[in-house]
Amino acid sequence: MKLNHREAKFLGGRRSRLKEFISVVSIVFEFIRGFRKLHFVDPCITFFGSARIGEDNLYYKSAREFSKLAANKGFTIMTGGGPGIMEAANRGAKDVSGKSIGCNVELPKEQQPNPYLDFHLTMNHFYIRKVLLLKYSYAFAIFPGGFGTMDELFETLTLLQTKKISDFPLVLFGKDYWSQLLKQINVMQEVGTISKKDLQLLFVTDSVTEGMDYIYSKLENKYGKPLKFKTAKSSWWFGER
Repeated sequence: MKLNHREAKFLGGRRSRLKEFISVVSIVFEFIRGFRKLHFVDPCITFFGSARIGEDNLYYKSAREFSKLAANKGFTIMTGGGPGIMEAANRGAKDVSGKSIGCNVELPKEQQPNPYLDFHLTMNHFYIRKVLLLKYSYAFAIFPGGFGTMDELFETLTLLQTKKISDFPLVLFGKDYWSQLLKQINVMQEVGTISKKDLQLLFVTDSVTEGMDYIYSKLENKYGKPLKFKTAKSSWWFGER
């Protein structure tokens, strides 16, 4: 894929009014396509993490095991649909015959859909993909990753901090990996750029069972025991029957 794809052109500065209008229309249709495709999925737990981690890596194995636990609890496993941690999570779901979906994004490299997906969407724009991954998810499991994972982590933390979303379990796996970042977050709290309460927005662990227990207890507090989520009904008007 060439580097000068549609998103690069859209983000490359001012263009003609017609081109900007066409871009807005294409963005709207991409959202609609995502909404239609994901409207009937069961409650999801979304996994984030590096696309560059292989199956022999400890974090790959942990993501796969955690995915099994979540799928056995009835959650659909949602990822970015690519390799690495994303593949591990989708693979774990299929290990126990769980549901597994991906929201892929067009990239010059790294982002081919993995083979453990029941279905996937491929988006042109990162921000549309992130909205869909958040909108249909009831919790995030975040494993070691790079810039993209950091972006997803801090965007979600910002939404939690500003009350755009609430009571949303966010688990970081890998205490050693995240240790320096957590030190910086503590510095931010000491300086006053975030509050002490903000430190409670994420849960850090190395244990997949501890992570699952945390997510489940948070969701029970929000949705009741046993967990009861809204179900979607198909509509004749929207061509769903």
